[in-house]
Amino acid sequence: MKLAIPGFADGAAIAAKHAFCAADPTNHVRMSENRNPALSWSEAPAATRSFAILCHDPDVPSVGTDVNQAGRTIPASLPRVDFFHWVLVDLPASVTSIGEGEFSSAIVANGKPGPAAARGSRQGVNDYTGWFADDPAMAGQYFGYDGPCPPWNDEIVHHYVFTVFALDVARLPVEGAFTGPDARKAMEGHVLAQASVTGLYALNPKVKF
Repeated sequence: MKLAIPGFADGAAIAAKHAFCAADPTNHVRMSENRNPALSWSEAPAATRSFAILCHDPDVPSVGTDVNQAGRTIPASLPRVDFFHWVLVDLPASVTSIGEGEFSSAIVANGKPGPAAARGSRQGVNDYTGWFADDPAMAGQYFGYDGPCPPWNDEIVHHYVFTVFALDVARLPVEGAFTGPDARKAMEGHVLAQASVTGLYALNPKVKF
């Protein structure tokens, strides 16, 4: 199985238009276009009954004390955890591509609606749901795609792994506001093939990639 993302090659930088936040020389960051990238895939097994897409960042600080704090940095040595940016399931087996901005084309305060989504698919909540939980202006259930916004004081570049899974079930057994880990668990034993592309992004001007 093969996956292509026209906006960036595997291991290359993600354009700011696909991010939640872009670098800003005055305020560190600004809100960006938050457009999901276009994806296309091929060579799925004949027995495929649906596709799922996950995007996760495995480089999120495990401790948030120093995140975006002036005069501090997040050391490269700090243990990291997964942060899910997109959880999309139940794409019909006939679908082999999605367009740029088809599932997200802006930032929506309090989150985009779900789980019902385009093409008969369903979207789970991404991890901005927890991140904004204590912010009255932004709190809500963040269904679907919301792009990169790594800490502007992190010492490392973040990796955003987009994976398409070919599944042997037409409907994944998850319900409601399901999460990335929920989808991963539900897919166990049902993955016929998968393909990934990883993009790079950082908001710290000292990080080169």
